[in-house]
Amino acid sequence: MIKIYHNPRCSKSRQGLDIVKESGKEYEVVEYLKEPLTADELKEILKLLNIKPIALVRKNEKIWKENYKEHEKDLSDNEITNAMLKQPKLIERPIVVNEDKAVIGRPPEDIKGIL
Repeated sequence: MIKIYHNPRCSKSRQGLDIVKESGKEYEVVEYLKEPLTADELKEILKLLNIKPIALVRKNEKIWKENYKEHEKDLSDNEITNAMLKQPKLIERPIVVNEDKAVIGRPPEDIKGIL
């Protein structure tokens, strides 16, 4: 089943959800700001995306700028992952997972490649 990690307040995330709906395939919506990810879930997403944790961070978020940006180069992957777990707003969105494939829906049209 397809999973979309979604923030309904984000226009790109809403566009991504529309693309998933239009596919006609079965899907599950995970509102990760309401249902925070576990460490295992986040690690699995990073593995499927095949990226370092820093690539999943929304660097323009106020939380990042105020608390992490200054020390970004000194942060380990584990520290960045923990920051995203503590502050889910830092996680880029939407993320769509389809079995063993995942994509960050920026731009939302990228989602079509794994459906």
